[in-house]
Amino acid sequence: MPLSRREFLRRNSLTGLGAVLTPTLLAGASPAAPLNHQSGASQSLALLGGHPLRTNPWPTWPIWNPETDEKRLLEVIRSGVWSRAGVVSEFEEKWAATVGAKRCLSVVNGTNALIASLAQFDIKGGDEVLVPAYTFIGTVAPVLATGAMPVFVDVERDTFQMDPAQIEAKITPRTRAIIPVHILGLPADMTRIMAIARKHNLIVIEDACQAHMAEINHQKVGTLGDAGCFSFQNSKNLAIGEAGAIVSNDDAFMDRCFSYHNYGNPYGTVSGVIGIGTLIQGTKLRLSEYQAAIGLAQLARLDQQTTLRNENAAYLKAKIEKIPGILPYRLYDEVTRAAYHLFPFRYQPEAFKGLPREQFLKALNAEGIPCLGGYAPLNKMPYLNDAFQSKNYRKMYPKEMLNYDRYLENNHCPANDQLCQEAVWLTQNMLLGSRADMDDIASAIEKIHGQADKLVIKK
Repeated sequence: MPLSRREFLRRNSLTGLGAVLTPTLLAGASPAAPLNHQSGASQSLALLGGHPLRTNPWPTWPIWNPETDEKRLLEVIRSGVWSRAGVVSEFEEKWAATVGAKRCLSVVNGTNALIASLAQFDIKGGDEVLVPAYTFIGTVAPVLATGAMPVFVDVERDTFQMDPAQIEAKITPRTRAIIPVHILGLPADMTRIMAIARKHNLIVIEDACQAHMAEINHQKVGTLGDAGCFSFQNSKNLAIGEAGAIVSNDDAFMDRCFSYHNYGNPYGTVSGVIGIGTLIQGTKLRLSEYQAAIGLAQLARLDQQTTLRNENAAYLKAKIEKIPGILPYRLYDEVTRAAYHLFPFRYQPEAFKGLPREQFLKALNAEGIPCLGGYAPLNKMPYLNDAFQSKNYRKMYPKEMLNYDRYLENNHCPANDQLCQEAVWLTQNMLLGSRADMDDIASAIEKIHGQADKLVIKK
């Protein structure tokens, strides 16, 4: 059974490098220790009893530097002020400034950032929301939580993103919003998506949960739509453990989100008669002060890390795209920076003597290169039918809309089905290594390519 991204990171956050990457390593220089692999594709495959190409550990994640990171956290802990106060506000101000948004609201996670955003754009039962097929459940669960109906748009396999050419065919009189997802930290085609949304008067909420610091035409993702949502979960490029944020330039919307995240109590333009009490439906999503202190420590090095990931990704892509059967991601022309929460490529078995992807993944892992197979089709999972059979959905939608077989037919995404069978992921912490580390990845793939016939025989 494929590991989740979170379990993958947990298992592969080896302790050999310690908890902190040195400034030299962050600058992209080779580690002090020599690489202990056998060069040349002629060496026996590790999966067949040979020596792994690489045995050195990869950069650990998350990074914590006691010398620079603990002072503020200890101050917060010793203060006894742990609930939302000044440190949370400081983090929000700095995150808004970092991404170029007018306002930021921190919440408990990225999923609830999306829920709050949908709710405060008044998206509810009876509405439809367009989502990409290639994404994490955290994109679609918020749509169901509001009572709305997710409608899946197929993807472009070479970009891993929602295909703008297929959006308009999915729009109905019920459609209220689009959630483009900058999946894997690669920006979606926001220029085309925004043009379609404005033409049809649709709300755009960017799911930028994996795309910290990514840019389109030098504008940070999360600020191109009506609102943007981020995650700071432990595996993310800015790791807090569990946290999230909403950004927007719409003051009235952000005031509603703030009120919503604090039980619906008055805030800003959400105001009424003094003493009237809670004004709107809400819940409790407030961030704690010590979470914000961790976030401020992580934010201090995010830009430098993002630059290093981009440099290593470009170098690695240039090397592996020369290997037959390996098709790295394509960035849209207007992308000026990616985040590379994951480094993806597509694997073609026919160029590896018919070696199935599952065996390729096992072989690459055995060579000391941790990798994953990515998402399964999210538009075909039982959680959808579970929602359709709930009392609320049966009251909110006509029977024909809740016919699961018909829904599956209407939401068939053949390109996504194929992508889910051919994707291979490398995680963002690997891109914080050196050029020599990237060479190891390419060499391991070349090694497997050169001996794929032996694995086909052994499978």
